[in-house]
Amino acid sequence: MPDPSTERHVTTVISAVAGDEWVVLRRVLHPYLRFTDERGRTTRGRTKVIALLRMSEVLERPTEVELRDGQVYRWVCPET
Repeated sequence: MPDPSTERHVTTVISAVAGDEWVVLRRVLHPYLRFTDERGRTTRGRTKVIALLRMSEVLERPTEVELRDGQVYRWVCPET
């Protein structure tokens, strides 16, 4: 059973990207975030990941997510 806190964070991230709510997104992402896209490429750092997500219209639910210090620390997108 998924952790409710993790589910809440995942929903917040997906909604923030869809709604262009970058301030909200910044609050829930860890500064040292590791984001792996659908092609297996990893981007590190909240600022770089937000820049990447600004070019994206939709963010799918991750296959893996890890929280650290109450923020999303690791996000792995499903492979295409």
